[in-house]
Amino acid sequence: MSNQYVIALDQGTTSSRAVLIDHEARMVDFVQRPFTQIYPQPGWVEHNPQEILFSQLGSFMELMARHNLSANDIAGIGIDNQRETTIVWDPSTGQPIANAIVWQCRRTAKLVEELCSDAATTELIRSKTGLLPDAYFSASKITWLLDNVPGARKRAEAGELLFGTVDTYLIWALTGGLVHATDPTNASRTMLYNIHEGCWDNELLELFGIPSSMMPEVRPSSGSFGQTSYPGLPAGIPICGVAGDQQASLFGQCCFSSGQAKNTYGTGCFLLMHTGDVAVDSANQLVTTIAASAPGVGHTEYALEGSVFVGGAVMQWMRDELGLIHTAAESEALAAAVPDTGGVYVVPAFTGLGAPWWEADARGTICGITRGTNRNHLVRAGLESIAYQVADLVQAMEADASQHIETLNVDGGASANNLLMQFQADILNRKLHRPQNIETTALGAAFLAGLACGYWKDTAELKALRATDDVFVCSMDRSQARKLLNGWNDAVRRTIS
Repeated sequence: MSNQYVIALDQGTTSSRAVLIDHEARMVDFVQRPFTQIYPQPGWVEHNPQEILFSQLGSFMELMARHNLSANDIAGIGIDNQRETTIVWDPSTGQPIANAIVWQCRRTAKLVEELCSDAATTELIRSKTGLLPDAYFSASKITWLLDNVPGARKRAEAGELLFGTVDTYLIWALTGGLVHATDPTNASRTMLYNIHEGCWDNELLELFGIPSSMMPEVRPSSGSFGQTSYPGLPAGIPICGVAGDQQASLFGQCCFSSGQAKNTYGTGCFLLMHTGDVAVDSANQLVTTIAASAPGVGHTEYALEGSVFVGGAVMQWMRDELGLIHTAAESEALAAAVPDTGGVYVVPAFTGLGAPWWEADARGTICGITRGTNRNHLVRAGLESIAYQVADLVQAMEADASQHIETLNVDGGASANNLLMQFQADILNRKLHRPQNIETTALGAAFLAGLACGYWKDTAELKALRATDDVFVCSMDRSQARKLLNGWNDAVRRTIS
């Protein structure tokens, strides 16, 4: 095979990576480059779009040079990206009109409140997009840029500006400005895309005052997004896979059919459950979103998504603020030094509690401390808090979808912690599958690209490459699990009150 590899451009919130993946779905090598986090005011988060671009291009070029690769060695490029982050640029110069407004940025919270304050508008947005009105999504960020960058609105209305999430900006740059496109998974996170009709929604564009000429074309996640045509890069490599990071991870975990689910254990946790061709309405304030699809599926596929605000971040807090651990990896040995938490619960509601509680004003608590409590108990309680929050999400998701999650596929940095994974299996009474390669986000982007260009034949071939999972099976007595969950629920109620 002349094309030896696919490359995933894994564009995250703090760094950009280029990942070399072979036909056995092994991560051969990667190059990672961080970029600057910009905090102009409390609650504001920005990135320099050109720094994102150059960090991504630099990692790509270094990877190619390190392995002495030419365009002929690469079957295709897949892109996965931080979602919702918003860039507006002038296509005649390629210059962004301002820094990117990052998904974490809260500057437009008041704007969303003003535009979506009545129940009818909230329901309009939810029914069309599957999302709850929030500053998290791209729509209000575009409005803010048009209203606050001098001359931007006039230029946008004259058709002189383009909008894109990070994938779109990278595609546009990589193709030399020839392709202005995104995929349905990223489009579904803008709060402007009708996930049922599969198009930008004119009513929502009007609500947020955004000219339709700014919007990218929406193309299938596994399909053609042009070819590389950028100075210094090998020309003619097909860009043929694109997905937002969490949907890329779902695809990388081979969750191709209804009822299959994955949880990513990162700073926060993202639980996604494939719901087939049904866009499930959530009664528990979960988000309905579009899932990435293999070529030839012929219909839109959907997922339910729920987020834990503070997942692995609880261990960062214990390391950086409390000094209980020196490294996140050390947490497993310390937690294993005690048989249980001694009745201690940590509820890490540092920024409120998400689904199914939805208490924005809640703040963290530690319950059940006695004179015998030591740092091992606290570290173990911190780890267990991640599993309890995920269990809450699983329960909410199963209720919404009327489906039982038999196996939870896991990935992300904290999934390497065996004690946490075993406790998660025990509390959920579910089997956990952890792939050998926990970098499933990059793998998902590679899979989407590889299917589109024929590097892999079909999803059955991809599933066969995942035969080497670590499996965690419940080993806890159910009465003990219920007792622990009751204690957690009591701790959450104390936190809320």
